[in-house]
Amino acid sequence: MHSKALAPEYQGALTKMSVNSSLADVLAEGVRHLREAELSGSQQEVARCGLAVAEAHRRLGNVTEADRAWKASYRSARSAGDLGAMAWALWSGGTLARQRGELRLAFRLLGLAADMGKRGGDIVARGYSLAGLAETGRIQGDYRTVAALHEQLLAEARARGEARHTVWALEGIAQIHRNTGSLDTALAMFEEAAELAGNADDRRGRAWALRGMADIISLRNDPERALALLAEAELTCREMKLSSALAYNHKMRANVLFRAGRYEEARAMYEEALAEFRAMTEPRGEALARLGLVKSLARLGRDREDTAADLHELRRTLSRIGLLNARDMVDKAYAELGVAPVDGGTDEESGQR
Repeated sequence: MHSKALAPEYQGALTKMSVNSSLADVLAEGVRHLREAELSGSQQEVARCGLAVAEAHRRLGNVTEADRAWKASYRSARSAGDLGAMAWALWSGGTLARQRGELRLAFRLLGLAADMGKRGGDIVARGYSLAGLAETGRIQGDYRTVAALHEQLLAEARARGEARHTVWALEGIAQIHRNTGSLDTALAMFEEAAELAGNADDRRGRAWALRGMADIISLRNDPERALALLAEAELTCREMKLSSALAYNHKMRANVLFRAGRYEEARAMYEEALAEFRAMTEPRGEALARLGLVKSLARLGRDREDTAADLHELRRTLSRIGLLNARDMVDKAYAELGVAPVDGGTDEESGQR
């Protein structure tokens, strides 16, 4: 039996905020209570309210403000000697680093957060931090290393009845199965995540699950159903102002259109997603949207040499970010488009953590 989804990152005076609260509302309330906490002189409350401000900024794509907020939260938590609050601030910073494509920094901060959560006896902060490490490794493409951690966190979340973390773990494992070719298993897990998220009133988790379902359904040549699922998820993203989730939704919509041979529509959607990723300084999403755009333009008749040059630059960018599967992604694009790699094209920066 799973409980309704909760948002443990909304702390202190913000504990009553729902996981489905609009991020604009969370930010406004967070700033208001943060000011009150600063006037009261409670560094612990400043840290807890500052965490909500950091997370709202991060999810809205305000990366500069998010960076300032999590660091300020950490300083206040350290002043108060609150190890749990320090862990949460480090978790927020590590999650922001991953969002910005700084994967080595993400690993370092999330590792510190997990250790701090353990030392402070905050099992939820530790669990979220371990989940962050698992997700960072999965995004990097290091499936062998993080698959077992995903399974462990899923078992723990199920045992505690934590719906939101169960949904997260299901989606993460589903994505690993999708990326390694086990599409039936992946679809079943995305469907379970979507149902559980719906029952737990976790609208954000359901939106991500619908995106995963749409991906696989598109691969099975049912683009209209895939687009309908993405349209449903987009409503949630817009209502909750989930900037990053909306950009990834649009990139997936472009993927679906590309697979269906609707290259002009795909080009326009990749350009929209690219602008959204750039606005929030999310280099991983930007690079993936650029890859889709390059492929769409090639299908629309772009010069082969220009296509090859763009693919070469994208391989370097994806490798610099630290994505282990960057070479495979670009090599598949070369083969798919019938384009020869640029002479001397190497992946000297691949594998960096």
